Amino acid sequence: MIALEDLDWTRIGAELESVGHAVVGPLLDGESCKALAGLYGQDTPFRSRVVMERHGFGKGEYKYFSHPLPEPIVALRAPLYRRLAPVANRWAAAMGLDTRYPAEHAGFLERCHAAGQRRPTPLLLKYGPGDYNCLHQDLYGETVFPLQVAILLSAPGTDFTGGEFVLTEQRPRMQSRATVVPLGRGEAVIFAVDQRPVQGTRGFYRVRHRHGVSPVRSGERYTTGIIFHDAA
Repeated sequence: MIALEDLDWTRIGAELESVGHAVVGPLLDGESCKALAGLYGQDTPFRSRVVMERHGFGKGEYKYFSHPLPEPIVALRAPLYRRLAPVANRWAAAMGLDTRYPAEHAGFLERCHAAGQRRPTPLLLKYGPGDYNCLHQDLYGETVFPLQVAILLSAPGTDFTGGEFVLTEQRPRMQSRATVVPLGRGEAVIFAVDQRPVQGTRGFYRVRHRHGVSPVRSGERYTTGIIFHDAA
């Protein structure tokens, strides 16, 4: 497990600027991954459960954590936000947006709550054979932090096969480009929630992103998602 202060934030920032995502970690060790995934069968840690097929989201299911959030999520959410807020502010300035993000996550959550977004959004996802997640964006209200984190809790090739994390990028007047992001257990991908700026010959233009998971071929795949804005 790698401490956040030991990560190469210069590389991470450069990759977020150039391609809109960066792989880091492992942020969680095997025991922490197992413990988080093991929460799925309980009711108390969660505020709601979503069966994706019922809503046309894909196949599989996920649960949103309630307060208090699990300790590993608490230990990562605010420190990750603190590191990513400068990137979010650079993106906002480059895209000509007036929004600026507070340096600390508590200040940003106050903004969410003032906008009526009070429900926690960190979640735990469970996939079995044939399950998948359609391309989507995690937008829960008007107040949005432009980056989020997904941490794989299962071991590829051992716990499951298939189930690749997929990102797409849509540039103006161009076909979408897909990227498969390989992750090991405990590793995280930081990625754009919706839009990010890209430098062109005439200044910055906006690129839109979506993410999903390809079909799981065998086994079970668990992931936790750390989203920094709360939900309405």
